[in-house]
Amino acid sequence: MPDTNMPDPSRMRFAVGQPVTRREDPMLLRGEGHYTDDLQAEGQAHAWMVRSPYAHGVINGIDTAEAKSMLGVLAVYTGADLAEYGPIRCAMPLKNRDGSPLASPVRPALATDRVRYVGDPVAIVIAETPAEARDAAEAVMLDIDPLDAVTEASAAAAPGAPQLYDDVPGNVVLDWHSGDAEKVAAAFATAAHRVKLPLRNNRIVVAAMEPRAAIAEYDAESGRYTLRACSQGVFGLRRQIAEDILRVPVEKVHVLTTQVGGSFGMKGTVYPEYPGMFHAARLLGRPVKWTDERSGSFVSDQHGRDHETVAELALDAEGRFLAVRLTSFANMGAYLTTVGPLMGTMGFVKNVQSNYATPLIEVDTKSVFTNTSPVGAYRGAGRPEGNYYMERLVEAAAAQIGMDPLELRRRNHIRPEQMPYDAASGSRYDGGEFTALMEEALRQADWDGFAARREESASRGLLRGRGLGNYLECTAPAGKEHGGVRFEEDGGVTIITGTLDYGQGHWTPFAQLLGSRLGVPFERIRLIQGDSDLLKHGGGTGGSRSMMSSGTAIIEASEKVIEKGREAASHLLEAAVADIEFDPENGRFAIAGTDRGIGILELAARMRAAPELPEDLRSLDVTHVTEDKPMAYPNGCHVAEVEVDPETGHVHLVRYLAVSDFGVEVNPLMVQGQVHGGVAQGIGQALMERVSYDEGGQILSASFMDYALPRAEDLPPILTASRPVPAKTNPVGAKGCGEAGCAGSLPAVMNALADALRAAGAEPVDMPATPEKVWMALQRASRG
Repeated sequence: MPDTNMPDPSRMRFAVGQPVTRREDPMLLRGEGHYTDDLQAEGQAHAWMVRSPYAHGVINGIDTAEAKSMLGVLAVYTGADLAEYGPIRCAMPLKNRDGSPLASPVRPALATDRVRYVGDPVAIVIAETPAEARDAAEAVMLDIDPLDAVTEASAAAAPGAPQLYDDVPGNVVLDWHSGDAEKVAAAFATAAHRVKLPLRNNRIVVAAMEPRAAIAEYDAESGRYTLRACSQGVFGLRRQIAEDILRVPVEKVHVLTTQVGGSFGMKGTVYPEYPGMFHAARLLGRPVKWTDERSGSFVSDQHGRDHETVAELALDAEGRFLAVRLTSFANMGAYLTTVGPLMGTMGFVKNVQSNYATPLIEVDTKSVFTNTSPVGAYRGAGRPEGNYYMERLVEAAAAQIGMDPLELRRRNHIRPEQMPYDAASGSRYDGGEFTALMEEALRQADWDGFAARREESASRGLLRGRGLGNYLECTAPAGKEHGGVRFEEDGGVTIITGTLDYGQGHWTPFAQLLGSRLGVPFERIRLIQGDSDLLKHGGGTGGSRSMMSSGTAIIEASEKVIEKGREAASHLLEAAVADIEFDPENGRFAIAGTDRGIGILELAARMRAAPELPEDLRSLDVTHVTEDKPMAYPNGCHVAEVEVDPETGHVHLVRYLAVSDFGVEVNPLMVQGQVHGGVAQGIGQALMERVSYDEGGQILSASFMDYALPRAEDLPPILTASRPVPAKTNPVGAKGCGEAGCAGSLPAVMNALADALRAAGAEPVDMPATPEKVWMALQRASRG
């Protein structure tokens, strides 16, 4: 429930750092939001996708005759009809260890020669109603000769495995290596202690609250295409559609996004539905709408994670880290997504170092095609994975060498006096107080009182364990970003930016930031973020970059507003520009040393109606694009406690604390919400979520009847605290918080479970730690 003592946002200005409730929420809670499926275009037809029921097979023919003759059907298109459109491409310029580019087979909008996973789209039906389109899709007859399928990356790379592409030997799309192999080998050879862990990062269904949906339109007179779709950024999506798919100038494409019900990376790219919809809209001369169903989402949305990794750590006699090495198979699914290879390559390298002074890092990853749904970015995109591997290694190393795991961490933490620190990952950490933050987490979690809690659990026949998860993330670089400030005739002020809120809430913190710079009342500020026509640049939202990129753009645009306002005020107040001062507290320009001045909103109105002003001072509006800014490094420490029922294997989280360094928190209340959401997703992956396939490639977890998401009853109260060190890489001082909950929760929960199992003599288990898996580990231990 919202804090009833919170100030009313309609009557106050809110400074940076105040916990302001989201302005977006009342509208959404009243059901007044506008998601893509809420939109209707005049005269729209409806699309339905025909998908392969086979994981692998050769297409001999697709019979659409019966479907075309059915009531309400306007058209049925197959891959041959869409040959004029470009393929969906991978955007990662990664190279193999020998310097050759990664394999990038063409992915057409609709499969033409072979299907490669269950759900692979092979045809699109257009009809007057969704029901008519669906009925006709069921009448499309597929003549497919099934082939053997493979779903695990390591199995797909093994000799004799079914081959998905004739020109991708061994199904290995990328054989990637980073680090000095000789130096790492030498470090391991001379190390006093060596730890080796096989770890599985389980495949995840993104399960966004809102399924994917889109409306495609074509204007014959202008030759312009419009797409209304749930996305993570309209500017980048427009470029992908124009350059890669439609092969037209970018100005011929208009992309719009309204409210979005979650994405976590999944809705950030082009999907196969779009080319067929554009084709139909152009030929039929009417808009075409498509909305996925949840059953379709399970197979057609990009999945997340899915890595098989052997993690190794070398330590000297005093327990200092010498080198870390990851050897992985990364499952790409049947096709490369836009950033599919990122997570198991640079995502691992940049984040496995965490907050430790590890001098050498080696990552060796084979990215492999399998007969499964394609894999893309999922909350963290390599950050949670890298931190998870390191924290599991730290716990295993402490147990192996007989050292307190807290002392092992303290001994290897990068110290404040070492900042800025040039990490072996190639990153330059600008600041952080990692040991002090961990000590604060231990204090708030009552680490020293655990023994009594363990005894109390034992009295009820339960095993209790505690776990700690340090983490440090390398966020996406802030990059260039659009920052527009527009003064409206009704006295409002509009922010225009290229990042996009797909559930996080941008309006409120952006308004806080602008208000603190220009003194504009909070209730007067609006936000536009989902219209590609209004942007000169836009990096979209992803990698926890929004406040760093849009925040920087808002600050820099505000400075330009003030500079422009001083010039205009000097004319209207008849004073030298050097004598005009601006008071951001009250939003007022004034002549220094006098009481003569003018408010910023009044000035904006006067500028519009002052012909005596120079032409460039007839508006206070500013359009600005920032220069590139480096990434930032949010970090923190999570502490979890679990109880395990040895009779059933059920794991129950009973305590949870997250202490974070996100730099400057523009809105701490919203930051807390972001942490809660990320922790919940991490708990889901750690304990219950898993995409499962059978030997033939059929997905076994294709609905919420078979795929477990965490519910409220699965989560303990999640306590949060902040111990910030402002970032030096951007003028906001922010470090990003959107993905940190996952990065800290995976190791904290799994280390807590390992601690509970260790007390019973059982070996740790891999994610997801389902009751069956935990029970079997305990049974093995009981049998000696």
